[in-house]
Amino acid sequence: MSWVTWTAIYVIVWWIMLFAVLPIGVQTQADAGEQILGTAPSAPVNPRLGLKALLTSLVAAVVLGAFYYAVEVLGLSLDDIPIGPDFS
Repeated sequence: MSWVTWTAIYVIVWWIMLFAVLPIGVQTQADAGEQILGTAPSAPVNPRLGLKALLTSLVAAVVLGAFYYAVEVLGLSLDDIPIGPDFS
């Protein structure tokens, strides 16, 4: 696969991992008891988006590395997954 394909796969994995990482360690304004006027009680007090972006990048790199190893080193492909009937 080309570097463009690997970059696209990394971006997709990054976004999926972001949604998995976002709820980690979130404390809502209602939980903290310090709701700011005009905001929802479920709004986070300190979302720490920079830390979560870094964590997402690291986790996505590990997942992409495992995928790269499976595809390029082990030679696995979609043909190796036994899904559906065999028409050969």
